[in-house]
Amino acid sequence: MKNLIYFILFFTLITSCSVREKPIFIKVDNVKVTSFKGDTIRLKAAAFFENPNDVGGVISTDEIKVIINGAEVAQVSSDEFEVPARKEFSIPLTVVIPAKKVFDNNKNGILGGLLNSFLNKSIKVQFTGDLKYKVFGYSSVYPIDQIQEIKF
Repeated sequence: MKNLIYFILFFTLITSCSVREKPIFIKVDNVKVTSFKGDTIRLKAAAFFENPNDVGGVISTDEIKVIINGAEVAQVSSDEFEVPARKEFSIPLTVVIPAKKVFDNNKNGILGGLLNSFLNKSIKVQFTGDLKYKVFGYSSVYPIDQIQEIKF
């Protein structure tokens, strides 16, 4: 009888928690140039989510690429992020662009595109890739494809 009560309580606890819903991806926003030094350009952004689940989880980046004016220049770095339960949250994303990528003389003409962007005082930044959400062995992938224009 005691085991039956424990089983019923455990079953009720498991079925009442919404774990199978994945957090809702809202947008990538707040893209800013944080530093512009001789060897690197650093960008900072935030990915916004809302978690409808009663439990949290972990979100990690999975090779999110940064494309500036049509040329891939870097990948986003971010630590695994703890997802809060039943809350809106944002994940900080950091991008380090090597100046070598900018000043290489390639067929894409990224230097000319960046100089044009500096003259126009804006730059078009695109984030493309996947974010991965994990909780209790359940995982889900969020495809990211966001374009934002940054004004200087």
